[in-house]
Formats: sequence, structure tokens, C-alpha cells
Amino acid sequence: MSSEIRFLTSLGLELAYFSGRAWVKGRQTGGAGVILRFERVRLRGAARFQPLKSHEITPRFLDRTIRALKRWKYDIVSMDEVCRRAVTLASPRRFACLTFDGGYKDVMTSAYPVLSRHGVPFTVYVPTAFPDGIGEAWWIALEQVVARESRLSLVVGREERHFNIRSTAEKNQLYDFLAGWMRSLAPSDLSSAIKDLCTRYAVDLGALSREASLDWNDLAKLAADPLVTLGSATVNYPVLSNLKDTAALREMTMGRAVAGAAFQRDVRHFAYPFGDRASWLRKHAVMAEEAGFISAASAVPGVVEAEGRTSLHALPRIAWDGRRRSLRAMRVILSGITFPPVKPTRSRAF
Repeated sequence: MSSEIRFLTSLGLELAYFSGRAWVKGRQTGGAGVILRFERVRLRGAARFQPLKSHEITPRFLDRTIRALKRWKYDIVSMDEVCRRAVTLASPRRFACLTFDGGYKDVMTSAYPVLSRHGVPFTVYVPTAFPDGIGEAWWIALEQVVARESRLSLVVGREERHFNIRSTAEKNQLYDFLAGWMRSLAPSDLSSAIKDLCTRYAVDLGALSREASLDWNDLAKLAADPLVTLGSATVNYPVLSNLKDTAALREMTMGRAVAGAAFQRDVRHFAYPFGDRASWLRKHAVMAEEAGFISAASAVPGVVEAEGRTSLHALPRIAWDGRRRSLRAMRVILSGITFPPVKPTRSRAF
């Protein structure tokens, strides 16, 4: 999202807050509650080039969010309770459920102390290849390569491409281009592409991925806490729409089996890696149910309705943009207000 679009969206949210639309909308169509989707929780970096900043919040912002949810009279609930409220009559109070994707180490080091201090339940979705030390956090490796280099070469679509990336703007543009390209690849092609890039520029993909990820010791500590729900996010965290149906179902079933054996409990909840694409969600929802999950969370925005009006295998979630710090904006988004998309200005393509 460009800075222009972010400004216009933020302005619209602030205006909606001060106009009172959030309060009216929340009472009318706010649904039974909301599921918040977070990823990384860590201190804010000082570097100018931070393409993954939108996927991060600070521990202080997490603390402020929990305090605000309590102040706004939300019930902060577990994923099991979300499923119960989604199929029963609406409760007088709306709920909020806190979920964390990606299985990042900082969920333990930075988020867990805040969540424990507040005594609130939360859910962590784990791709099991990462605590095993064999997952590939290609998006983090790509960020590191682009950050370090002023000129980059890579084979893209069987063609050797060369990019000059001296300015922050050029780095951001290239990161968006390469991340979009990599997300379109089949898993084997994606693995080859990121390994090629890391080999060229001396980035240890394995070490970087292990450093960023929860290990089994971390997960054992979380599993011992009754306020923590551990869910599955497949084995290798692929973009499911790039897989054949049999491979996608295998990722779901194997992820559930490995997590269940490790946690010594039934793993009932699932999150689609990268949130899944809305156009593929119906097909993958059928697979998630077939794999034995009672719920599956997407990144399609929206509120959870009561009385069975929201599919438990296509649960909407509000993915918070970590570049936005306004609790007023969050209050408006939680109310269910949506804005028409703002078309970005056309930029030079690589």
C-alpha cells in the first residue's frame, strides 16, 4: 500500500471515529465479535527500509490494544469460545479473539509477557516445519538481501535480471515485485529461487529462519498455559492456492498430525497460510473440515456473525497494519465499517 493510500485510509478512519459512525455501525452490524490477526510483536526498528513493518506491532501497542478492548467492553475470548458464540444466539457483549500467525519467536519473547500480565486467552497458529528447523522464511531472507545490497541479480522466469536499488524507494519497489513473484511460484520453485538468491548474497536462510521461529521448547511452555490455544498452519506454510488439491489437503492433515503429536492434544483450529485468497477460500474450507479442524481462520476482513451465519471454516479476521498506531482507527475497523478501495497511482514496473 502506498503512503498516499495509507494517508487517505487513515484520514477516513479518523473522520469516521469523530463523526460517531463507529458507535452507530457497531450497534447495527457489528456482528457477534471480531478476530484480530497479528504476526510479529517486537520493538520498532530504526531502519528506513522495512517492507515487513505492516506485519509487526510493538509490545506497547499490544498492551494498549488489550487495555482498549477491555475499556470498550469486549469479552476477550479463546478460539473455542469464538466457535461457540458463532453458532448460538448473539450475546449482549461483543467478543474479541487475539490470534498470532507465522509461529514467530517474538510471540514468546515479546507478546507472551504482555498477554500473561493481562490474563487474556490467545491463539498461536504454528507451521510445524519451522520449530523443526527446516522451514524457510523466504520473506525475511528476501528483506535482508534487498536491505544489504545496492545492486541485485536474480533469475526471474528463466531470465537473468539486474536491479539497481540504491534508494529506499527502489528497495521497496523491488521487494514488492519479488515478493509478489515468489508468492506466485509452486513451493519447489519458490525454494529454488530463494536459495539461489541467498547463495548469491551470502545469507544463511536456515539460520535466519530458525532464529525467527518458535522452537519446540517455546511451544511446550505455551502448551502448558491453559489460556493458550495452539493451532496448526500446515507444515511448510505454503500459499495453498499454488498447490494441487491433494498436496494442499496433505499440508493440512500432516500439519495437524505433527502438531497434535508434539502438543499431546487434539489440534482443533487452523489458519490458512498468508491468510489465503478469498477466491480459493470456499474450496480450502471444505479441505479444512475434511482434515478434522473445527475452525479455520482466514485473512479476509470482516466480523463474525452469530447464529451460524459465518462459516467456522472461513472465519474472517482483521489483520492489523503495524504502521498504523491509532486506537481510534482500530475502534472504527472493529465496528465493521468498510471503505471503498482507493486505486493506487501507477508506478514503474520492473
